[in-house]
Amino acid sequence: MSPYPRPRWLVTGASGMLGRELTSLLVRRGAAVTALGRGALDLTNDAAVRSALARHRPAVVVNCAAWTAVDAAESEPSRAMAVNGDGPRHLAQACRALGAVLLQLSTDYVFAGSAGRPYREDDPTGPRTVYGCTKRAGERAVLDILPEAGYVVRTAWLYGAGGPNFVATMIRLEAEQDTVPVVDDQHGQPTWTADLADRLAALGSAALAGTAPAGIYHATNTGGTTWYTLARETFRLLGADPGRVRPTTSLALARPATRPGYSVLDQPRWREAGLEPLRNWHTALAEAFPTLCEAVGRPVPRLR
Repeated sequence: MSPYPRPRWLVTGASGMLGRELTSLLVRRGAAVTALGRGALDLTNDAAVRSALARHRPAVVVNCAAWTAVDAAESEPSRAMAVNGDGPRHLAQACRALGAVLLQLSTDYVFAGSAGRPYREDDPTGPRTVYGCTKRAGERAVLDILPEAGYVVRTAWLYGAGGPNFVATMIRLEAEQDTVPVVDDQHGQPTWTADLADRLAALGSAALAGTAPAGIYHATNTGGTTWYTLARETFRLLGADPGRVRPTTSLALARPATRPGYSVLDQPRWREAGLEPLRNWHTALAEAFPTLCEAVGRPVPRLR
C-alpha cells in the first residue's frame, strides 16, 4: 500500500494571509497538508528546499511565499529577486525531481499597467517595477523547468482576515478620520483570499487529475474598480457616508515604485480547463465583510 493514500499538499508561505487561508481550507476538506512558513523553509536556500520536498514528498506544492514589499524592492532588488525569482526556481527544480505539481502565485505587476482592456493570460508582460521584474523571473523559471506540471497563478489586490490589507485599513480609518484620501486612477480587482484559496485547491486537484493544462491562470474576483471606489464600498458596508472618501491621484501620493494604472485581468483559461473562475468582487466583499470587521475589532453593521 502507498504511504500516501491521499495526495499530499505542501504550502509555502503558510504564515501569510493567503497561505493561512489555503492551509485552513485544505485541512477542513480532509487533505493531507504540510504548512511551512518562512521560519520553517527558506526558499532562497536551494539545499533546504530540496531537503524539505524530499522529506515531505508532496504531490502538489503551492508557493504562497513572496517578497511583497513593493516599494522596498526598489532599493533592495537582490533580496527581492532571491525570494521572488530564485525561490520559485529552487521549488521548480525540486518538484521536477519529485514529479510534483507546482502552483506559483504571481501578480498583476508583471504587466505594464497601461492596457485599454483586461489583460489575458497570453498577453505580453512588461513590468515597470523591481517587484514586477522579480515576479516575472519566478514565473519564467516555473514555466521553463516544469512545462507539464508548472502553474502560474496571477492575482491582485488581496484582502482577507489573516493579515494587513487595504479593506482592513479602510475599516480602521473610517473610525479614526473624518475624511480619507484614496487614489482614483489605479484600476484593478479586489480579491478575497477565501475565494482564491478555493480556486487554488480546485486547480491543484485538476492538475493531478490531468484535466487542467499547465501554464498561466489569472485568478482575481471578476469585475473592475479603483481603490477609491473600493474604499467607498467599504464605507457603505460599514453604514458610513461614502462621501467621506475623497479621490486623489497616484502623483499626489507618490511612492518609490510605480503602481499599475490599469491591471484588470481577464481569465478565460479557467473555463478552458473545465473550472469556474472567481465570482464578482462586489458579491465576494459583501460575504467577506463580517469576518473582516471581526478581525479588526469592529461590530458588524446592519445595513438598511
